[in-house]
Amino acid sequence: MSLIIVGSMAFDAIETPFGKTDKIVGGAATYAAYAAANFVKPVQLVSIVGYDFPKEEMAELKSRGGQLDGVEIVPDKKSFFWSGRYHEDMNSRDTLVTDLNVLADFKPKVPDSYQGAEFLMLGNLAPATQLSVIKQMKTRPKLIAMDTMNFWMEIALDDLKEVLKQVDLLMVNDAEARQLTGQFSLVKAAKTILTMGPKFLIIKKGEHGALLFHGDNVFFAPALPLEEVFDPTGAGDTFAGGFMGHLAKTGDISFDNMKRAIIVGSAMASYCVEKFGPTRLKEINKEDIDRRLEQFKELVNFEIELV
Repeated sequence: MSLIIVGSMAFDAIETPFGKTDKIVGGAATYAAYAAANFVKPVQLVSIVGYDFPKEEMAELKSRGGQLDGVEIVPDKKSFFWSGRYHEDMNSRDTLVTDLNVLADFKPKVPDSYQGAEFLMLGNLAPATQLSVIKQMKTRPKLIAMDTMNFWMEIALDDLKEVLKQVDLLMVNDAEARQLTGQFSLVKAAKTILTMGPKFLIIKKGEHGALLFHGDNVFFAPALPLEEVFDPTGAGDTFAGGFMGHLAKTGDISFDNMKRAIIVGSAMASYCVEKFGPTRLKEINKEDIDRRLEQFKELVNFEIELV
C-alpha cells in the first residue's frame, strides 16, 4: 500500500534549554517520511525546496523508500526556513524567524506515478492548497488525513471548513480543537468537529498523550514518560508519519487498528524528541521500534479484579 505525504521540506534553527543548533534539515514532510518509511514503501513525497536543500538528504530519503517525483526544486530560490526558541517547559516556544522563500509559491502537483495511492496525508499547509491536492487525485484514496493549525483558523476558516468536508481524519492539538469549535471540553469539541466532515479525529496533547475519537468511541493513548526531551520540533509530524505508516502497512482503517496506529505514532515521536531535528529517526531500526512499542504495552497494560 502506498502513502502520499504533502508538506514542507525545510531548514530549522532551534534553541532549547538543552542546547541550540544552527540550520538543520526539517519540515513536516521530512519528519513524517522518515517515520512512515519504517512501515511502508514507497512514501511518495509532494513538496518544494530551493537550490540549497542538501542533495545528501534527498539521497537519504530515497534510500529509505522515499519517492521524490513530486518534489519541486526551484533553482533560484532558497528553501523554507524557520527558527524558534523553546521555553523551559518545552511545550511553548517563540518563533524567531519565518522565511517562506519557495513555500510562498508552493502549488503542489500530484505526479501520475502517485495516482492510485491508498493513503494521503496532508501536512499543515493553507487549506486551499490542501484542497487542490485532493482534487488532483483521480481515484479517492482509502483514507485522507490532514493536519492544520490556529493560523489557518484565524485567516482562512471558510477554506478550512471546505477541506474538512473532504477528509476522513483530522489531527490537531487540544488548543486548536478548542479554537475551532469554541468548546472548552475536548469531548464536546470532538463531537462538534465530527459533524464538520471527518469520521475520525485525533487530538494531540503533547507530553500528555493523544485522544482518538470516532462516533461515540474514544481512545486515550499516553505519551511515554521520558527522562529528557531534547527537541520537540517535528514530534507531531513524526507521530503523523508513524500513524499513517502503520495504517498503510496494514491497509486496515478500523477504529481498533487506529488505536494501534496511535501507539506506533507515539513511539516514533518519543524517538524524535531525543535529538535535534530528524537525527534520531535516521538512527533507529525495527528492533528499536519494537522495544519502544513493548514499553508502551507495559505502560498501559494492567489487570484488575472487579469485586
